[in-house]
Amino acid sequence: MIYLDNAATSYPKPADCLRRALERYLACGASPGRGGYDRAVEAEAMVQAVRDSVARLLGAPKGARVCFASNATDALNTLILGLLGPGDHVVTTRLEHNSVLRPLNHLQASLGIKVDQVPFDPAGFVDPGRIEAFLTPQTRAVIINHASNVLGTIQPVPAIGAICKKRGIPLIVDASQSAGCIPIYMEAWGVSGLAFTGHKSLLGPTGTGGLILNPDLDLAPSRFGGSGVDSINPFQPDEYPFRLEAGTINFLGILGLGESLAFVAKHMAAFGERERHLTRRLVQGLNAIPSGKLRLFACERLENHLPVVTCVVDGIASTDVGAILDGDFEIAVRTGLHCAPLVHQDLGTGGAGAVRFSLGPFTTTADIDAAIDAMALIAR
Repeated sequence: MIYLDNAATSYPKPADCLRRALERYLACGASPGRGGYDRAVEAEAMVQAVRDSVARLLGAPKGARVCFASNATDALNTLILGLLGPGDHVVTTRLEHNSVLRPLNHLQASLGIKVDQVPFDPAGFVDPGRIEAFLTPQTRAVIINHASNVLGTIQPVPAIGAICKKRGIPLIVDASQSAGCIPIYMEAWGVSGLAFTGHKSLLGPTGTGGLILNPDLDLAPSRFGGSGVDSINPFQPDEYPFRLEAGTINFLGILGLGESLAFVAKHMAAFGERERHLTRRLVQGLNAIPSGKLRLFACERLENHLPVVTCVVDGIASTDVGAILDGDFEIAVRTGLHCAPLVHQDLGTGGAGAVRFSLGPFTTTADIDAAIDAMALIAR
């Protein structure tokens, strides 16, 4: 199989990282933070080391709180439900994933919050000035997708962060696609809260992710239960990370994430250079297909762009293109709306969606050439 669906989840994973994590998990055995005996203390120290690695890799400020979750969707729900209340106003964009859109829609219906969605330009970018124009005295947060999972475009977060800092408004960043793929400097960019997932460019296992919060950003808990501390308290503890981590955390998954973080930190620059080269090769090859039936989106320039290429073949449903690529060429891609329906509405692909090629650290030149040849045959 030629795997070109890394924006959904990265594959293959660095197997040695997961083996080391499993060995450490089996050797320790205890539950983190659930006891004062040596093994439990050791397990908690292992988890804390991963928290520190996450904060370091993503440029978090000193004293930042790293709270683990099941994935970025879980983290964004925790953040949005814990931050917003009746009468609040949020500015977001039409590039967002359903992990932002659906919690906001829920709060619009249940609490009456107000949401403004800033459009993106034909190249796939959001103008920071357009975001500033929507800010009001009631704006409680700006929530933005750092890099689009449909278009691959990387948004100007530093400029948006400067605007938010000037107005005293928290900037929340969904870094699902960007974390591990490109450098992130949370503190320098003025980001108050950042959601990440472990199973994409961080090359970790599924079921891992979380939030990094500035020390001055407090969230109300939206889940309640065991925390391992302050058990006499009838309410969820105020102390972080227990405030947002109800129940036993995914110890094995977090150890796997910790191992993959070290691998990514070592190789991210080299991986990024290869992925940019292969993305250019893919775009040039698809653009050279002579049929005139194949259309690419937001690929006119590839600066500030992840290794994601989305296209349609006129006259053929995207699901059929994906089925042909899979069945006839053993090429795995993602088709449809990619959990980002507003992007497709604005692209004019809101019905059948589009075909997305997403490259990863282990994509080869042969993989790209095979995809170009296959699309040329389909387009003809």
